Amino acid sequence: MEGRRGSYSKQTASKYFDDPFTLLDQAWLHLRVHVLLDRASRRTNKSCVSLSEITVHLSPDLLKIVEQSMIAIEQKSAFLHDQINQPAVTSTEYSRANKELRKLGSSLELIKEVRAKRKEITSLESLMSDCSEDKDMRDMASEELAEAFEEEKRLFHSLLKLLLPKDEADERDCILEVRAGTGGEEASLFAMDIFKMYEKYSQKKGWRFEIIDIMESDLKGYKEASGTVSGCGAYGKLKFESGIHRVQRVPLTEKSGRVHTSAVSVAILPQADEVDVQVRNEDLRVDTYRSGGSGGQSVNTTNSAVRITHIPTGIAVAIQDERSQHMIGSGDRSERIRTYNFPQGRVTDHRVGITQHAIEDVMEGESLDVFIDALLLQEEMDAIATFSA
Repeated sequence: MEGRRGSYSKQTASKYFDDPFTLLDQAWLHLRVHVLLDRASRRTNKSCVSLSEITVHLSPDLLKIVEQSMIAIEQKSAFLHDQINQPAVTSTEYSRANKELRKLGSSLELIKEVRAKRKEITSLESLMSDCSEDKDMRDMASEELAEAFEEEKRLFHSLLKLLLPKDEADERDCILEVRAGTGGEEASLFAMDIFKMYEKYSQKKGWRFEIIDIMESDLKGYKEASGTVSGCGAYGKLKFESGIHRVQRVPLTEKSGRVHTSAVSVAILPQADEVDVQVRNEDLRVDTYRSGGSGGQSVNTTNSAVRITHIPTGIAVAIQDERSQHMIGSGDRSERIRTYNFPQGRVTDHRVGITQHAIEDVMEGESLDVFIDALLLQEEMDAIATFSA
């Protein structure tokens, strides 16, 4: 492996920072595949499994991959430490190396614990061999050895979780948008309930929830509502909530007690990184025109739509007074990803086939993780299918 002590170059540094096929990255890729295959082979009841309950089978191949990853991490850490201590290191290289070291920090701590636990295991095995005639001592050492093996296994599982590649966007804050779809006033009232459900869920997670904008209906429901969710892993947790949410219940406006079906659309967007952009007015062309609806029908007979074009790049954005219903699907009930049936007190996610019979808990943000964890697990299963193909 390149990067021996006392031998450094920009080419060497570039290999570690920019080459996606270094030993560490290859080990991570193989580790990902093996963990997914192990999960798939051991999972017997999808509706009862959450990510936190999965135990990875430490097969010989998987152990070998973890060993490779541990060595690669230790070698990369040594290289980075040596690089930042070089007299000729630039401020950019120093900052980059420090950033990489911070990423490796948690893994290195676990690796140290694994190494220490192995020394303890070796010592106990040696003790058992030396005191073969002392039954009490041998029994005590045997008990401690069993505990040490269990602890080593636990440390390996923790290390596996850290080694799995992650989508960088998963750690970002996110933007939540909720819009009423099919169902009139009842859809607006349910949009309000859904928006508040995510607000409560965010608070229980310790995230910061801030309202951006709310457009109320005549009955004080939400035609549209948007907010930001700020906290570690917010987007990664909420990203699968995007889609059409269907509700079946008796509306407040229904006097005969008949159950109505309505729908709202939810969008979860990762918060973009801040960039420094300067836009000059003379570089913009602003056009106004009449807004149009689906199928080309006229929505407004006055100029109620605006299109702004950035002339140097040709990038254009447009907005019209008529609110779009094409954010996530059309808002049609038939496109639902989840159904909230109030008369039966259940919530069903149609993507993973899971039903939670505690609708009040879900609306209070208490039981959303039942669906979220299952959807994250389904993402892993989809990765297996892609790999197999």
